[in-house]
Amino acid sequence: MTATDKRRSDPERAATRRRQVLEAAAACFRRSGFHGASMSDISKTAGMSAGHIYNYFNSKDEIIIAFVEEDMERVSTMIRDLASRPDPLQALLEEVPLRVRENLDPNHWLLPLEIYAEASRNPRIATVAQEADARARKEFRAILHKGRALHGLLVDDRDIDGRMEAIISLFQGLQLRALQNPDLDADSLLPPFQAACRTLLFS
Repeated sequence: MTATDKRRSDPERAATRRRQVLEAAAACFRRSGFHGASMSDISKTAGMSAGHIYNYFNSKDEIIIAFVEEDMERVSTMIRDLASRPDPLQALLEEVPLRVRENLDPNHWLLPLEIYAEASRNPRIATVAQEADARARKEFRAILHKGRALHGLLVDDRDIDGRMEAIISLFQGLQLRALQNPDLDADSLLPPFQAACRTLLFS
């Protein structure tokens, strides 16, 4: 029986082992970087042989792609939740404190920054990351359009695209600020950050 046959015959166990590999890889990438972490390091952290890991991922590139896909699903889940609210824009604004603190947490941003760095020099990773971003933007754009229409605000395509990119840039920029200023005070940051988001959403 091949490794593929085994995964098909016991998908729950395969999913558990795959999760185990991803958690080990995330720990290694955060600690040593994508290129500093070897498959041997990942196998030791996961408590399984390197050969066993190759049953689930053929390379480190595939592990990073799995992280991109997982993050896309996380973002899609958040956007679907916002879309289900009576007022998506107000719901988004109310979530700003949670998302700001999340993006300032090294446990949240260390891995994405490693992926961005790899995407800057690896065309395969760049393509996957850009495709995931395009899907997320399409979903986010839809709730901005819906929310602004609900409030009787301008829903011009170019205007919505600009607001969307500005909001995304604000949140992604938090990760770099947390890296460069680890003593950043979230409590002092929140009021102006919320004010900026309110302007972008409701003006």
